[in-house]
Amino acid sequence: QVQLVESGGGLVQAGGSLRLSCASPGRAFNTLVMGWFRQAPGKEREFVAAITTHTDYSDSVKGRFTISGDNDKNTVYLQMNSLKPEDTAVYYCAAYLGHGYPARTPIMYDFWGQGTQVTVSS
Repeated sequence: QVQLVESGGGLVQAGGSLRLSCASPGRAFNTLVMGWFRQAPGKEREFVAAITTHTDYSDSVKGRFTISGDNDKNTVYLQMNSLKPEDTAVYYCAAYLGHGYPARTPIMYDFWGQGTQVTVSS
């Protein structure tokens, strides 16, 4: 079992920045494929970004969001810049045991964090 602990959501004005964190206590970060997904009210959960030795981003966040990892802290980060109101959603950290190019589909991810709300005001 992999526990994922998220932090860093909040309310920000359009154009602002937030950084989300996801820790996996007791599990070496480099044994996991780590991803971020988001879900807005009335919409399906959608892929945002993922990381192994590769990184992948959805088109909607490419160039604005950056995913990174700290092996020493077993933590993955999502730095979100130039935020837009349409980025408002609950953001979930997710993981599965593996390597290689990270998956984009939620069904591939076995472990999920509790979610953190990100609200971007216009």
